[in-house]
Amino acid sequence: MWSSDGRRVALLATTLLVTPTVAHAQRGAAPAVRGQVTLLERAGATPGDVRGAVVWLEERGRPASPRTPREGRIAMRGREFLPHVLTVPVGSAVGFPNQDPFSHNVFSNVDHGPFDLGLYRRGATRSATFARAGVYPIYCNIHSKMVSFVVAVPTAWVVQPGADGAFAIDGVPEGTYVLHAWHERSATELVQEVAVTANGLSGVRVVLDARAWVAAPHLNKFGRPYAVTRADRY
Repeated sequence: MWSSDGRRVALLATTLLVTPTVAHAQRGAAPAVRGQVTLLERAGATPGDVRGAVVWLEERGRPASPRTPREGRIAMRGREFLPHVLTVPVGSAVGFPNQDPFSHNVFSNVDHGPFDLGLYRRGATRSATFARAGVYPIYCNIHSKMVSFVVAVPTAWVVQPGADGAFAIDGVPEGTYVLHAWHERSATELVQEVAVTANGLSGVRVVLDARAWVAAPHLNKFGRPYAVTRADRY
């Protein structure tokens, strides 16, 4: 979990297990890294959506190759950010179109890239550029329950798992990589070295510990608690 300024608010164990097997790619097929993401939840907790996890690979011992930025989009509709989690290459701009019949004020106050798009009405779109790698919690200064995340990564090898937690990153050349995994309910980002053969790698088990996660209110863009208004009546 991240506080309103993007800092981790707890330290939890995060585990990566790799089986000794490799994926046997079909002739002519690009090798892939395949695995499973699991969220550890405390007893009785409402399960988190594992599809909100992000897994990516960076080459070990090499600077990240420049990736072409792209235009991303997170819509505001029904007092929600859609999608809840968006991955983009570092340097990408993300547009935030307002599709609600009332105003929104999108902001993020993380140290590595704060921004404030100001108040704007239905039909308008304003954008922010994510120039540095990292996780950016996104909020609305009017509606306290609106939360999303932009994950800016310096690599093309990035994926979000399916509803069952399974993931596959295709087209990964043979070599040594650093695997990263993140979920909003896990206090720490997993960082672990993996070796990919010419046939790929399978059996990667990513376990993210969310047992200490507790839903907590964030602060507004001024660093103060939100006032309770009609805007929060969903």
